Amino acid sequence: MNRSSRRGPPNIAGLYSVKVDNIPYKTTPDELRETFERFGDVGDVYIPRDRFTRKSRGFAFVRFVNKHDAQDSVQGLDGAILKGREVRCQMAYGLPQIRGLVARSRSPRRRNDPSPIARHRSYSPEWDSDFSDD
Repeated sequence: MNRSSRRGPPNIAGLYSVKVDNIPYKTTPDELRETFERFGDVGDVYIPRDRFTRKSRGFAFVRFVNKHDAQDSVQGLDGAILKGREVRCQMAYGLPQIRGLVARSRSPRRRNDPSPIARHRSYSPEWDSDFSDD
C-alpha cells in the first residue's frame, strides 16, 4: 500500500473510547470488533502499531457510538480471556495526541519567555582554589 492510497484517520468525534490492554499481538481489528459488538454499536477499532516493525504494541482502542455500551463492555470484558491472554479494559478519556501536531518544549521558560536568559556556569570558590597553581 503506498501513501497516496491511504485513508486519513477516521472521524471519532462523538465516539466513546475503551482502551483494551494486553491484547494478543496477532489480534485483528475485526476480531476485536466481533468481541465488543455484543455490547453495542462499535464505531471504530484502532490497534496502534510500532512505526518501524509495524507489529502490534499490545493494546487497542475500541470506540463505541453509545457511552453506556462502552461502559458495559468495560464491566463485561475487563479481566476476560482473549486468545489465551487476560485483557484489561478501561474507559479512555481525552483524545490521543498525534505526534508532530503539538509542538512542545521541555522547559516552560523556553516556551513562554520571549527573551531567553543567557546561561552561565557557576563555580564554587572551593572548586577554583583546588585547581589553582599556587
